[in-house]
Amino acid sequence: MSKKSIIQTIPPDDEILASKIYVIRKQKVMLDRDLAHLYGVETKVLKQSVRRNMDRFPEEFIFNLLFFKGKMDSYGIYV
Repeated sequence: MSKKSIIQTIPPDDEILASKIYVIRKQKVMLDRDLAHLYGVETKVLKQSVRRNMDRFPEEFIFNLLFFKGKMDSYGIYV
């Protein structure tokens, strides 16, 4: 019988939590890796849980950032 390590999660203070919130295109977002860290799980496990429970999340709650191949102009816009 294998023993799993138990991770005790301690609520983060406001400064640490605020530092994990990014503003992207005027939307406040948190990255999956930061959420996983807050919950004490691997990013892979968090994503699996979200996929299994998609009906529990509002449509605008989850999105993927897309990376485009191409040239970026001086304003940071891909052309």
